[in-house]
Amino acid sequence: MRGRLVGVIPARHGSRRIPMKNLALLVDKPLLSYSIEAAIESAVCDLIIVSTDSADIGEHAARYGVRVLERPAELAQDTASTESVLLHVLNECGRAGEIWEYVLTLPPTSPLRSAATIREFVEYWWTVFDRFDAMISVTEDRGDHWQRAADGSLVRLFPDAPRRQQDRQPLYEENSAIYITKAAALRATGSILGGAVTGWVMDRSEAVDINDSVDLAIADCFLRLRDLGARGAAAQGMDS
Repeated sequence: MRGRLVGVIPARHGSRRIPMKNLALLVDKPLLSYSIEAAIESAVCDLIIVSTDSADIGEHAARYGVRVLERPAELAQDTASTESVLLHVLNECGRAGEIWEYVLTLPPTSPLRSAATIREFVEYWWTVFDRFDAMISVTEDRGDHWQRAADGSLVRLFPDAPRRQQDRQPLYEENSAIYITKAAALRATGSILGGAVTGWVMDRSEAVDINDSVDLAIADCFLRLRDLGARGAAAQGMDS
C-alpha cells in the first residue's frame, strides 16, 4: 500500500566551486529549474518542497507553485548534511500537522534526470518498499579498477575479473540523482540510506552530477544535443 510521499529539493545559496550554483544558467534557465520541472511533471509527490536559505532561490522556486521552506543558517553551511535538511523539513511539516511516510530527495545538481526516470524509480520502489528502508539511483560500471600499493605499483582491485569488459560483473556507483527513504528509518538512523538500502539502475546519460564548471559544460552539451535530436525527429516527422 502506497503511503504519503513528500519530494524535497535541497537548494542552498552557497557553493564552493560555482557561485550561486543552483541559479547558474544552464542552456536557457537556472539549474534548479530542471529538478523542479521534472518533479512536477513526474506527478509522484503529494507535495514538493524546496528547502533553501536564499531569498533569490525561494522566489524562483515559488514561481513554479511548489512550497518553499526557509532553512536556518546552521543547515546552510558546507558541513550541514543532507539528512539534517530532510529532518528539518519533516519536523517543520510535523508542526503544521503534516505527516509524511516517505521522502523523495531530488538534488538540483542532476539536471538531466527526467520526469519519466523519477516516475520509473518511484514505481519500482513501491514493488520493494516492504523489504528496504531506502533506495538510491545508481549507475552501472564495468570498468577495470586498480588501486595503488604501498610500493607505488598498481594492483587490480579484482585480480580475477575477466579482461573483457562485457564479461565482468558490474559495479554500481551512487550517482546522487534520486533517493527515497522511509521517514521513520531516516529518523531512527539519521541516514538517508536507512538501515537496509537497495539500488535502481539509471541510464548514464541522465546521471551527470554538477559539482564544478566542467560538469556544467558537459550538461550543457548534453542538453543542446538532446534538443537538436528532438528538433530533428520533429522535422523528420513533418516531412514523412
